[in-house]
Amino acid sequence: MSAHLLQPVALKSQALNFKALPPLSLYIHIPWCVRKCPYCDFNSHEARDALPEQEYVAALIHDLELALPLIWGRKVYTVFIGGGTPSLFSGASIEQILRSVRMLLPLAFDAEITLEANPGTVEAERFRHYRDAGVNRLSMGIQSFNDTHLQALGRIHSADEAKHAIDIAQRHFDNINLDLMYALPGQTLDEALQDVQTALTFLPQHLSCYHLTLEPNTLFHRHPPTLPDDDTSSDMQQHIEQLLALHGYQHYETSAFAQSDRRAKHNLNYWKFGDYLGIGAGAHSKLSFADKIIRQVRYKQPQAYLQQVAADAPLQSENEVSRDELPFEFMLNALRLNEGFENILFEERTSLSLLAIQRELDEAARRGLLSRDHQRIVPTLLGQRFLNDLLEIFLPRKK
Repeated sequence: MSAHLLQPVALKSQALNFKALPPLSLYIHIPWCVRKCPYCDFNSHEARDALPEQEYVAALIHDLELALPLIWGRKVYTVFIGGGTPSLFSGASIEQILRSVRMLLPLAFDAEITLEANPGTVEAERFRHYRDAGVNRLSMGIQSFNDTHLQALGRIHSADEAKHAIDIAQRHFDNINLDLMYALPGQTLDEALQDVQTALTFLPQHLSCYHLTLEPNTLFHRHPPTLPDDDTSSDMQQHIEQLLALHGYQHYETSAFAQSDRRAKHNLNYWKFGDYLGIGAGAHSKLSFADKIIRQVRYKQPQAYLQQVAADAPLQSENEVSRDELPFEFMLNALRLNEGFENILFEERTSLSLLAIQRELDEAARRGLLSRDHQRIVPTLLGQRFLNDLLEIFLPRKK
């Protein structure tokens, strides 16, 4: 391991003791987009000049090489190339990245490899190259099929371009996710349902339906648009869930709906508190060891990231997750799953006994937010609707 990498923080409490490490995923971040959307709080940067594509690909590969000692010998089960807009990169660049991943890591033979694409950057030939490179799942940021709402969201594509992009994608991929948003500025219930109905005509294997929220450090947060009220937004959510259930989609996570056996394996690993190595500008990692869990963040600004990788020092920060923080960190992910989780999973992924959170579990059950038995812990319908209230119960207690 390079001497320039930050060393883990010294233990401040009793060490953890993992009998086995969780599954490992790889996240690859490509930070550029054509235009920054006013609601977006991801690490994305407008590509005002020519992209340093080859320099960035080389940095990603070197970043992965530097991280190898932390994950030595561990199999990688899923890969997710996100952004930004990864479809700004050529098929040759994606092929180069994935070829290096296969050379450096023991990638599972049936690994799910996802790439995010923006309909405004779609080219038929490029999609074919992505598939040839090994990408086997595509996630498309549609958001809406209504031109008025697309304009309000600052999207660079039209409704017709979105439909055309899906047509092209389906020629090359048989596992596609469509991202949609609801509770948009000026949107009615009928308009929200029409977006979902339009998406259903393409029979996507997976749908992600997100409630638009005004995140800090976004244009919408600084200049809030007029959004549907809470009652209307709640109606949208319930009608969307009912419509998708009617068409056979399983609502398995807060915002995720899938056809049978088409759940997002990469995201499921997050939600089940699995491990992930993140490479690229601003990428986050969560990595388990025999006696601890660490989190890492890489330098966020693309140019700073490139410089730091060249100096063998891509990490901006690294810290160990304390025992007190682990229950909340686990629940923050696992309670997003509508089916909840098996009791044993908490112990396997945190190295803690459920007795450590007995008081919190009892309180959540008393408030009707959670149900449990000797096998599973499951958020109730009320807990799913008021997830933040449920999660707050598991926040570390102030000392």
